[in-house]
Amino acid sequence: MKLQAIAILTFLTFANVMAQETTTTKYINSTGMEPLELTQEWDKTFPQSDKVEHKKITFHNRYGITLAADLYKPKNTQGRLAVIAVSGPYGAVKEQVSGRYAQTLAERGFLTIAFDPSYYGESGGTPRYLTSPEISTEDFSAAVDYLTSRADVDPERIGILGICGWGGFALNAAANDPRIKATVTSTMYDMSRVNANGYFDAMSSDDRYKLREQLNAQRTEDYRDDSYVRDGGVLDPVTDDTPQFVKEYHDYYKTERGYHRRSPNSNEGITKTSVLAFINMPLLTYISEIRSAVLMIHGEKAHSRYFSEDAYKRLTGSNKELLIIPGANHVDLYDNLNVIPFDKIDAFFKNALKEK
Repeated sequence: MKLQAIAILTFLTFANVMAQETTTTKYINSTGMEPLELTQEWDKTFPQSDKVEHKKITFHNRYGITLAADLYKPKNTQGRLAVIAVSGPYGAVKEQVSGRYAQTLAERGFLTIAFDPSYYGESGGTPRYLTSPEISTEDFSAAVDYLTSRADVDPERIGILGICGWGGFALNAAANDPRIKATVTSTMYDMSRVNANGYFDAMSSDDRYKLREQLNAQRTEDYRDDSYVRDGGVLDPVTDDTPQFVKEYHDYYKTERGYHRRSPNSNEGITKTSVLAFINMPLLTYISEIRSAVLMIHGEKAHSRYFSEDAYKRLTGSNKELLIIPGANHVDLYDNLNVIPFDKIDAFFKNALKEK
């Protein structure tokens, strides 16, 4: 019986290979992107720079979802440029943190895009406000797809930058996509680890089972109600008993400092059942195989610091670096220009993406 099974498997594998070699490939037209309504006014949480050109662009991923992005290009430049695709934090939109990073790096000579992930902000995808480890990783590679198609981009000089949860997605993308030549993570979260194990890995397998019970019961309710319950976003209001890192999130997302009307964190959050995929599908499995350059940045006082430190230990090669910013907390790396090491980020990308 065992020999018969092996024979059948061998035959199917051989037949699949022969089919690939002898049949004509059929291409699927992927240009029919869903229409998006894009705001043309400047509605960012940071001032517009007069050193760069700005415009809205769209591109699509392999799932047929159309993504919206802000493109920032240094003024008075010619030829093909090094480029950086930016996204994050988890639950944020491009008008908040990622746009600030993208515009600042464009001022330093890079062509950059800050994109809304699938299901967020101005990007497409339904149901709204969900997050998937696979699709969120895919969005970075979809950005690379788009950037390689531009005449003003050098396809051999593409980098990505992920903030908070999108730092983990950026590492995941870099492990899977050799077109990405350099990766920066800022105040990174491993969203699979925190969802499956809780903060500081405090959850037991029994805790995880109870969480699965709750989330799958929520799936039942969502299906019956034909809607998706959201997690409520960042806690509001906060009290004296609220953990310090939650207060820091509140100080950004729920105040004039960082609030945005399209941001899940600033409003009702993401769908509760998004957590299920992260529990069951670990990120960062193959980051030890990243061959391109990586710079990981974290604040010394950040509650999330252990995510970057532990991920960094798994990286290999002499082109990997972990930078800890003295005295900085998690949210300081969102918008504190006295803390974000833009000089270091600039130098890292210019070295890793230099013309060869």
